[in-house]
Parts: sequence; structure tokens; C-alpha cells
Amino acid sequence: MSDAHDAVQARPPRPRTSVSWKHEIAELAALFVAVGLAHLLATLLGHDDPGPVVLIGLGVALVAGTAVHKRLAARRAQGTRRTAASRKSNVIDVEGHRDMSLWRIRTRVVDRPGRLAELAGAFARLRCNVLALQIAATGSTAISPAGCDALDEFVIEAPAELTSEDLRSAVDRAGGADIIIVPAQIKDLVDPGVQALVLAHRVADDPDQLPQAMAEMLRTTEVEWRRPGDTVDDTGTLNTTMVVSVHPERALLVRRPALPFTPLEAARASALAATARHRRYAAGGD
Repeated sequence: MSDAHDAVQARPPRPRTSVSWKHEIAELAALFVAVGLAHLLATLLGHDDPGPVVLIGLGVALVAGTAVHKRLAARRAQGTRRTAASRKSNVIDVEGHRDMSLWRIRTRVVDRPGRLAELAGAFARLRCNVLALQIAATGSTAISPAGCDALDEFVIEAPAELTSEDLRSAVDRAGGADIIIVPAQIKDLVDPGVQALVLAHRVADDPDQLPQAMAEMLRTTEVEWRRPGDTVDDTGTLNTTMVVSVHPERALLVRRPALPFTPLEAARASALAATARHRRYAAGGD
């Protein structure tokens, strides 16, 4: 520790007696001025001995003025506190009770620097909050100098008054293409990779849980067993129907009409089916 710091630490606190004496001298000077003014006023009025009466009158006036001033100051302070409390309450009402909706938005964009920032800015201008994001790149400019596309999928929290068309217009202006917007649920915020591992453990313990686990992972309820040769009615949107091979004699037919399956989801579905196959069918089960 330096000597200068020691000197600062060892310096005794300043005495407060000088401040007190200054305050008392000021009060005494004010008293002398008041007495002098009272005597001058009495002399001008031409009375013989009005000193006591004038002093008492001035004293009463000062006391009354002080009381009125304190009362007005207290009212102003109370009004200020009420205004601040009201403003704070309004903020809580707006932020705490604002109705919000969850949406799942998928769009194809040109994979180049700044494109993701434009999409995030479009959501921010609508007072939306991005809660989850997945990016499936299809390549890089090192492979295709002209650029390539990426598939971006957002889960956002949006004000309830916004419609899917409002969101679609915002994404379109930000450069999105092939836009798909569907309502989302809280479970859509679960990390897909972590969820796939958890479901794989469940299927490894009980292969009969495969259809339920597949439905949970792919966010759909349309999962059913099929056998080779069974026809598949695929009249809906492209990639909304997927056949997952589990065994040479068994397969799972999965449908999700509102949201097409991505290659990444297809890979996860195959890995989950392989877990059940190695656990059960490799041992000779049916």
C-alpha cells in the first residue's frame, strides 16, 4: 500500500463544529435583521412603543408561512410518489399481462452474411421475441460461388394481435422464400438434439415405445405401422409424408400435413428406428 493511500486513510474526519457555528451565525444575523426591520417599521408608523406587537405579529406570520410551505411541499411529494407508482403499475400491466402467441416459422433464405440479422430485425420491428432457432445449411459458397440456400426455422413469441399474414409479410420483405407458418407449442422449445437422445434411451429400454417416441420427436400424431407392399396415399404437400424403415417386414408411416419434414428430421427418425431395431429385431423379435 502506498504512502499516499496511508495518508488518506490516516486523515481524521473534518470536524462538524464549523458548520454548526456558521448555521448559528446565519440565524443570529437573520434575527438582527428582523429586529432592525421591525424597529424601522414601528418608527415609520409613528407609534411610541409598538415593538412587542410588531415582533409578535412577524413571528406569527413566519410560523404560519412555514406551516403552509411544509403542507404544500408534503402534497407535492405525495403527488410525485403517486405518479411514479402509477407509471410503474402501467409498465407491469403492459409487460406482465400482454397476450402473446407462439409461432413456428420456416423459411428458405440465401445463405450469406447478414441475412439472419435481417430476419431478426423484421421480427423485432413487430415486437416479436425469437425463442428458438435452427439452421439447416445446404452447402457453402466454397462449393457454389453463386451462393446457396439455407433453411431457417424460428419459434417466436409474438403479440396476440399479429396474424400469420402479418408475420408472412415481414419475413417476405426480409428476403425469405417458401415461407411456412404454423402455431407452435411450448414443447417446440425443447432442444431437438437433446430430445432425440432422451427418446433413444426410452426406445432402447422398451422398443414398443417407438411409435409414441417417433410422434413426439416429429411433433405429429399421425404415426402408424405399415408392411411392405402397403400403398401410401401421398396426395398432400411434398415431403409431408415419410416412411421410416424399422425392419424388412415393418415400417412406420409418418404424416405431418401442416409442416414438411426436413432432411435433418428424416435422419433423426432413421436413427431412432435403428435404436429399436438393434434392441429388438436383431435379437429375433417380430
